Amino acid sequence: MKKSQYAVETKNLSIGWGGVNVLNQLNFELYSGEKLAIVGPSGSGKSTILKILAGLILPTKGEFSIFGEKQTYLRLDQNNPPDVRLVFQNPALLGSLTIEENVGFLLKRNKNISKKLIHEIVNGCLAEVGLFNVNNKLPNELSGGMQKRVSFARALIRDQTLNTMTKPLLLFDEPTAGLDPIASSRIEDLINKTNEKANGSSIVVSHVLSTIERTSDKVLMLYGGKFRWSGSIDEFKKSNDPYVFQFRNGKLDGPMQPKDI
Repeated sequence: MKKSQYAVETKNLSIGWGGVNVLNQLNFELYSGEKLAIVGPSGSGKSTILKILAGLILPTKGEFSIFGEKQTYLRLDQNNPPDVRLVFQNPALLGSLTIEENVGFLLKRNKNISKKLIHEIVNGCLAEVGLFNVNNKLPNELSGGMQKRVSFARALIRDQTLNTMTKPLLLFDEPTAGLDPIASSRIEDLINKTNEKANGSSIVVSHVLSTIERTSDKVLMLYGGKFRWSGSIDEFKKSNDPYVFQFRNGKLDGPMQPKDI
């Protein structure tokens, strides 16, 4: 695999449905080891970017590379897909499988890994997110917060069948949406811890200010299918750019109008 300073690089990335441009010629780079937040109002296409990067959908125009390799196929169509780990807004656990089976799902594809070793790896990942003695429980036996932590433990699992020459790309889709401030802080700590343990690069999609400020180095503002602003997290906190100012302060007056949001 070709080495690259970029975990992600896009060129005129676009996607549309029914004649509507959801994303319109987006260009950005994510350096290896960098932490990026993509922000903007609901429905602006933030989660669509993550789905493209995760190989769940393909852009209609433009191109993108992950770890220096151009991506032209869906993830399931690739023989050796990049190590991209998506943490969904909802835990997305398989209800018929135990917690151990959910977390260790990828490991079971490798016939060279024993059940004992899978058990040890899963236990270690669960311990990293503060969960113990839950291996044999089903998802519906855990609280919503515990299920969320299970999804982070799953993100710590490295797919043993993938190329190991690159660090993982971690994608977090609205990880603190609908949570109270205390629960949000716990999840934000988990995002940082997961990224540190996986030694990866990360993109967090969020509209929660505390999550943006605590989990990112750089911010991109998305609205109307285009990036309207980019800068460091410190610049984001202080910027008087009309898009950033309106978003940060929850103002009705500004370039982002309710009829468009």
